[in-house]
Amino acid sequence: MPALDGLRILDMTQYEAGTACTQCLAWLGADVVKVEPPNTGDPGRGATGDAEYFVVWNSNKRSIAIDLRNPSGRDLLLQMVPHYDVFIENYGPGVIEKLDIGYDVMRELNPSIIYARIKGFGLDGPWSDFKCYDMVAQAAASAFSITGERDGPPMRPGPTTGDAGTGVQMALAIAAAYVQRLRTGKGQTIELSMQEAMTYYLRTATAGTRFGEVPTPRTGNGRLPTMSLYPCKGGGPNDYVFIMAVTPRMWEALCQVMEREDLIKDPRFEHQKDRLKNFDALKAEIGAWAAGRDKYQAMRELANSGVPASAVLDTKDLYDNPHLTERGFVHEVEHAVHGKIKLLGWPARMSESSVPIRAAPQLGQHSREVIAQDLGLSESAVEELVKDGVIGG
Repeated sequence: MPALDGLRILDMTQYEAGTACTQCLAWLGADVVKVEPPNTGDPGRGATGDAEYFVVWNSNKRSIAIDLRNPSGRDLLLQMVPHYDVFIENYGPGVIEKLDIGYDVMRELNPSIIYARIKGFGLDGPWSDFKCYDMVAQAAASAFSITGERDGPPMRPGPTTGDAGTGVQMALAIAAAYVQRLRTGKGQTIELSMQEAMTYYLRTATAGTRFGEVPTPRTGNGRLPTMSLYPCKGGGPNDYVFIMAVTPRMWEALCQVMEREDLIKDPRFEHQKDRLKNFDALKAEIGAWAAGRDKYQAMRELANSGVPASAVLDTKDLYDNPHLTERGFVHEVEHAVHGKIKLLGWPARMSESSVPIRAAPQLGQHSREVIAQDLGLSESAVEELVKDGVIGG
């Protein structure tokens, strides 16, 4: 069976940090019911209602549309609470309080509820009222400060670890709280600050600060010529190979691949401190070798000789990569609007748990189904809620 089969999650998240969390849990088998405003839905849906951004973050969920600004909509949500194990939200500061659907309210209805909240800067502290998005969290957690060329300005990182990285941590915390509840019967609140979550991905960067005494410098694409990026044949924007020869044996293997064993005993490059001192000269030698090969050929030659290296894949390459395809990581699913699409899968492989990937839902697609299932309402009663604008779908 799926690992989290039977776990039910009332998902009031939007954009990415919260939706990443609930997608992780859905891919592990949880029943995730996404609560969205009628007509507009999660802002991540965009103007079309089914933007690609939304589709890639909301697979394996069900969508219900409830107008929580309508007192009847709020009451309906609270009637659903006893049927769920987890409630999660990542709305801006004060929104949940304004709707009056906080932990104390839900705990009265479901004492064992796990109530999870993702906030940019947490629920207390002098920055707690500040709004936050992924890159704001990354800037606040030092990710910008370590990204960029040594003599250049801080630079925006590419991956959205401020959002998705926070979501994965919250998914772990929810799973842990669920295990604890199975043992004790007690629910609890979980609060996660995006700023604090993001610092977890900078622990290696902080390991050179003398425990907070000095800042970590920017190093561009590599602080050593044997750990750096090199342009390859082709001349495209991503025709590069990244080499990471970190040990003496890897350094020797790199020289052998280049058919330049003479460099091993060259006094300019014999030891790592020498290679750092003569950075430009060694970079030119390695660069000349890489320029004569395409990025995949360079990667194969290096990797086959025991030198860690990778071609720089762009995001399009991922969907056609033969390695990922052979491993079954790229999935084809049918979407109601986009037709047959490719989605990248869930990286964790469990021998006793498997969950097929399903396309993201349309707004309110499951409103009738879920409301009837949870509250035992007749078809006519559900249709009355639709007619009154309490639910959409």
